[in-house]
Amino acid sequence: MSTATRTGARAAQPHVADTHDLIRVHGARENNLKDVSVELPKRRLTVFTGVSGSGKSSLVFGTIAAESQRLINETYSTFVQGFMPTLARPEVDVLDGLTTAIIVDQQRMGADPRSTVGTATDANAMLRILFSRLGQPHIGSPQAFSFNVASISGAGAVTLEKGGQTVKERRSFSIVGGMCPRCEGRGSVNDIDLTQLYDEDKSLNEGAITIPGYSMDGWYGRIFKGSGFFDPDKPIKKYTKRQRHDLLYKEPTKIKVDGINLTYEGLVPRIQKSMLSKDVDSLQPHIRAFVERAVTFATCPDCEGTRLSAEARSSKIKGISIADACAMQISDLAEWVKGLDEPSVAPLLASLRHTLDSFVEIGLGYLSLDRPAGTLSGGEAQRTKMIRHLGSSLTDVTYVFDEPTIGLHPHDIQRMNNLLLQLRDKGNTVLVVEHKPETIAIADHVVDLGPGAGTAGGTVCFEGTVEGLRASDTVTGRHLDDRASLKPAVRTPSGALEVRGANTHNLRDVDVDIPLGVLVAVTGVAGSGKSSLIHGSVAGREGVVVVDQTPIRGSRRSNPATYTGLLDPIRKAFAKANNVKPALFSANSEGACPNCNGAGVVYTDLGIMAGVAITCEECEGKRFQASVLDYKFGGKDISEVLAMPVSEAEAFFADGEAKTPAAHKILARMADVGLGYLTLGQPLTTLSGGERQRLKLATQMGEKGGIYVLDEPTTGLHLADVEQLLGLLDRLVDSGKSVIVIEHHQAVMAHADWIIDLGPGAGHDGGQVVFEGTPADLVAARSTLTGEHLAAYVG
Repeated sequence: MSTATRTGARAAQPHVADTHDLIRVHGARENNLKDVSVELPKRRLTVFTGVSGSGKSSLVFGTIAAESQRLINETYSTFVQGFMPTLARPEVDVLDGLTTAIIVDQQRMGADPRSTVGTATDANAMLRILFSRLGQPHIGSPQAFSFNVASISGAGAVTLEKGGQTVKERRSFSIVGGMCPRCEGRGSVNDIDLTQLYDEDKSLNEGAITIPGYSMDGWYGRIFKGSGFFDPDKPIKKYTKRQRHDLLYKEPTKIKVDGINLTYEGLVPRIQKSMLSKDVDSLQPHIRAFVERAVTFATCPDCEGTRLSAEARSSKIKGISIADACAMQISDLAEWVKGLDEPSVAPLLASLRHTLDSFVEIGLGYLSLDRPAGTLSGGEAQRTKMIRHLGSSLTDVTYVFDEPTIGLHPHDIQRMNNLLLQLRDKGNTVLVVEHKPETIAIADHVVDLGPGAGTAGGTVCFEGTVEGLRASDTVTGRHLDDRASLKPAVRTPSGALEVRGANTHNLRDVDVDIPLGVLVAVTGVAGSGKSSLIHGSVAGREGVVVVDQTPIRGSRRSNPATYTGLLDPIRKAFAKANNVKPALFSANSEGACPNCNGAGVVYTDLGIMAGVAITCEECEGKRFQASVLDYKFGGKDISEVLAMPVSEAEAFFADGEAKTPAAHKILARMADVGLGYLTLGQPLTTLSGGERQRLKLATQMGEKGGIYVLDEPTTGLHLADVEQLLGLLDRLVDSGKSVIVIEHHQAVMAHADWIIDLGPGAGHDGGQVVFEGTPADLVAARSTLTGEHLAAYVG
């Protein structure tokens, strides 16, 4: 046999290294998954579909991505691992063929008041270096342009050991920072209304301090009473100047109360540290209400909101300061940077151009770098995170996306699809959790989970191509080609809400009448000014209830029952029926199992290894003391009630001996928004994005208000759930409420009675009302981007 044929025969056999082209998952049991096994092709685009709560995130994020991240973390030294979050191994039998996972999720950007789009994406870091090299006059290093660095200088003697002798030398130092000294780099200054802090007719013992959490029975009371700076029985209005100053402004001072060393500090600096240094939206509701009542925020007069000191603003390149550059719309800034030609900083300019072009390419060219990161919507935050990965030279990586089309107009979805395909074509595995048919259509491989949500889901209903999914009889397959039709007749408005001269963000003195008593959809491409119009001019008016996209905050101790306030009437009913106090029926209070403190599991921290959680042996995971479970109500104990799904609990509290109207009302609202399958005691941390948003909707539907504003309520909703949402919106309108929806989903647009379309573009190309009227008129006119896409949708 000649050598040639032998080599030819060998070449026909693929190299063993090329055979690993599948990610194999066997026996996944995370959250509600029931022994799921799937095989996903590598270097292809796989889309995961299924109703909200069917287990998509549990499989993609909780199993595949989590294990990949855990394995990567294990490659670092134990020293480094000590600084990283410890991840437990997901519940799965076999995970094979994993590659490095890069997760791009919908978690909002950190809501620190000093975080901006520029600081979150490294664009600011590059600009600071650019100005420190080319800016005239030269004022210092890059930190001289940073609004997070304060200028400090100091001098003094230092003691050194030299050649066995102790020598004293005089040293001085100075750091030039770019922080505006007045607002400390926040761009706004706050004035505190002192009348909201205390009632001056009362003494401290009578509860003069009206700040939430500052009661005289707690630690603060002990500190104020024991400080000796004032008489706790004397009304505040009778204080001397000195005593009033001590109450409000005293610097931190060490004091001793009952033999304990404590620090006393005046009310104003203490509030500034504990409440005003955080983002207002991240505070608990009652503290946020206090801050909004007691504090007025105004643009800083010294830096005019740019956050930078006068020196940092004085250094310019071609007449533009760093403050001007950050305030520009990113698409304009990209043009300005292209015009800079300076060989000495060529690599820096190339990198900066690439970052800014990525913003424009991904459809965020309308933002500016000084936009606070906390004000970005979920979709904008996700796309901002994507910018890091767009031009990356890494290949054979698994990119994991969580509904990348959230907050995107149908016009922008095409662009997002192209980006996903680009990532795949570079040789990466792309896994996408998605509900939009436009993105499902481009998949190479589809995994459909279901058939239902919660305990009714967690199995694979279909795996294969998009054509196969269409032909299959799964919920997704049946609804994939659903098209809502225009309504034959629209409702007649009962009045109008007038908006005059709206100019928040990019709006250009918009005048519009929003009809009341009907379903109004506010549409337009991302960045056209929809949220600015509604949140700037409608929210905050009397009778307006806003359900926005801010995420639910809750630890593993919170569950739907505690979040919606449902547990209060249930605890009272149990207490009344058994003649004991309500606190016994709380796993966070007196009724908690003493072994696990009401958590249901006992955590063992293993340092750098993942902690181990074992179901508590005392209460068997029920979270309550054994004695509490002897008290029954309607034949069930409190742990059995918390284990019920919403639909079962709704029937339980409706009539018979367990009749509790207050609890039934909340449960009916939860069933209305399609959460009938959730158990009352399921930890909030295990809920999917769509479930959290609907839980929030159910909670806020109970508020007294005639006008409901919903910000993209279809986020995280399956095509089948959208129908249910439309039914809910109709019921709200028919009951006499006005509903305003900011929405990109064509089914909601088609179902609306009136559409207000903003545009024509994003950023400074938007901010105008380009259409007002019925959906039928919009389709007939096809005069705007929304009109064209809606016409194509209704066919």
